[in-house]
Order: sequence, then C-alpha cells, then structure tokens
Amino acid sequence: MKKLSVIRQLFTVALCSLSLSSSLLLAQQPELQAKSPEVADFEMEVPDLEAYKPKPVDTEQGLAVIAFGSCNKLNMPQNIWADVAANNPNLWIWLGDIIYADTTNLRALAAHYKRLKTNPEYKKLRAKAQIIGIYDDHDYGANDAGKELPVKKGSKKCLMDFLDVPMSAPVRKREGAYNSYLFGKGEQRIKVIVLDTRYFRDRLDPDPSKQRRYIPNTVGDILGEEQWKWLENELSTSPANLNILCTSIQVLADEHGHEKWGNFPNCRKRLLQLIVKTKPKNLLILSGDRHMAEITKMDLQGLPYPLYDFTSSGLTHVRSGTSEPNKFRVGEMIVKKNFGILKIYWENERPVVTMQVRGAKNELYQEVVVKY
Repeated sequence: MKKLSVIRQLFTVALCSLSLSSSLLLAQQPELQAKSPEVADFEMEVPDLEAYKPKPVDTEQGLAVIAFGSCNKLNMPQNIWADVAANNPNLWIWLGDIIYADTTNLRALAAHYKRLKTNPEYKKLRAKAQIIGIYDDHDYGANDAGKELPVKKGSKKCLMDFLDVPMSAPVRKREGAYNSYLFGKGEQRIKVIVLDTRYFRDRLDPDPSKQRRYIPNTVGDILGEEQWKWLENELSTSPANLNILCTSIQVLADEHGHEKWGNFPNCRKRLLQLIVKTKPKNLLILSGDRHMAEITKMDLQGLPYPLYDFTSSGLTHVRSGTSEPNKFRVGEMIVKKNFGILKIYWENERPVVTMQVRGAKNELYQEVVVKY
C-alpha cells in the first residue's frame, strides 16, 4: 500500500508539472491560448451527426421569406436564432463574418465553424431554412484581408464544408467562393447571386491623414476578371423575375471611410454600369459588414427600377457611433443588434418585396415595401 501511495504522489506531481508547462506555453503564445480550446473540441468531442448530416440546397423550392445577416461573434450569446426562426424563412443567407475566427490556422477555423454548426439554436434554424452565403474578412482569415491571404484556398474549403456544398458542385472546382442559385418555378423564380469580395481583391490604401481608414484605390480590383465574366453572364442570362445580388461589403453607401465598394471606385462604377447594361429584372443588393442596418436607394439612369442596397449587420454586436452621412439612405441608420428579412409575394410575374430590419424578440425596427 505504501508503494501504491508513492506512485500516486509521483503521478500527481507529474500532472501538476504538465499543467504548469501548458499554462506557461499558453501564456507565452496568446494565439495558441485563444485557439487551443476550439481545436481540442474539434479533435476530442463526439461528432454531432445531426448537425453534420448533408443538407444540399433544393432550388425547386419557392421563396416567400428570406432572412440574412452578418457579424456573429461566437464568444457572445447566440440568442438571436430563435427570433430569426420565428419568421419562418425558406432561406438564410450569410453575408460574412460568420464566426469571427480571425485565424489562418485552418484547424482552428474549422473548429469555430463546428461550434456554430452544433449550436442548438442555430441547428433549429438550419432544420427549418436552407442556408447559403459567403465569408468576410473575419472568417476568411484576417481583418480586411484580400487576395494576398496565403491560406485562402483552405479558408474557402472550410466555408464550403460549413455550408454543405456538395463535392461535385462547380464552385468547389474553381478559384473563389462565388456562386448562384435559381429558386422556384415559372414566372416566380428568384435568382440569388453570391459574390466573393475577398479572394481576388487587391490591396486597400490606408489614409495617411488618419481621417478615415481607407482612401480610394483607383487602379485596384475586387472581383478578378473571371468573376466579372461570370457575373455578367449570370445577370444577362437570368430568367428570374427577382434577382438578389449578395456582397459582404456595401455597394451604394459611399461616404464612410471603412470597407466598401467605393474604396475601388472604378469597380463600383463598373458594377453599376454592368447592372444597367444587362438590365436583370428587378435586382436588389444585400450587404453586411457595418455593425448596423440601413436601407440605401439609388436611381440609375437606364435602369427601369430603383436600385436598393439593404445592409444588415450585427447579429451579436454593433458599432459605437450612432450616425454617419449617407445621402442615399432611406429612413434611419439602425444601431441595434439586427437581422434582415425579405417577404416576397407576387402580382402575376411582378414581385412585391417587403424589406424589414428586425432584432431582439423579433422586434420590427424598419420596413420598406417595394412594388417592382
């Protein structure tokens, strides 16, 4: 018995030494300290088979309610999903910053996605609605990152796996995560086009005066030529009577100094000219990133309907400032945790779209109805 007691004491000392060594290592490497628990979870937990049961997108289904949002920090309460689900959406669209992993460690990135995908409330939404979307910088790999990110192929794969994109899908085989979906049948079809504003994007130019974060890069590109060609084809050949263009950063709002299409003014101009040139029926833009919500409207010469950019951002957190200029804004800027809702009904082949900004307890903050 005495010998057994000595062995136990030695074992305890060894465990304490191992724990101390681990603590010292984590203290010396903050990145490891931040990511190790999630990596450990990824490696050691029993798989959640329900959460990872493949759920390919069914485009035969019509869309009456579309929900969307962005900017979801996993270290904050995930309590907005029941409010989203209360609207009975047919489709949820991620517009980026899905998990705030902020890492180029692909194992840690996958672990963050796993934490969200196995969250009980998010699983309820996933059981009710189809889910598509795109990353933005905080789940792409680094703050404000673009084409220079060394692990962008792996980052794309993590997103594709999270979204249950089939291995045989064309998007798996090409560079970038852009994709499109044509939902419904006949005259009530809706096309959703999802752009990748990270994978091919050139450098951002910091403002040397520090008055704003960035100044215009007049020679850079956002989409890359292959994605531009693809987008022109998607717009010009679309048979849908409602087209929804999804981009992680704002297109129309151009007076703030943060990330936006306006940081690449030639690209913004090219996109607007492409919309006028191709004249897709009834196009609406959805965007995220800004930690607030707003609806922006522009009348483009040559386009037979007003162009809206509906921004919803801040599922778990919002910005500090409560105002900024935007001459195209409809109504107020909403600085509350929020998600976006599109309610769609049809008058023959013409869609009527109700845009709603909603938040905690499914409270309605703003509503704009557009009859195309």
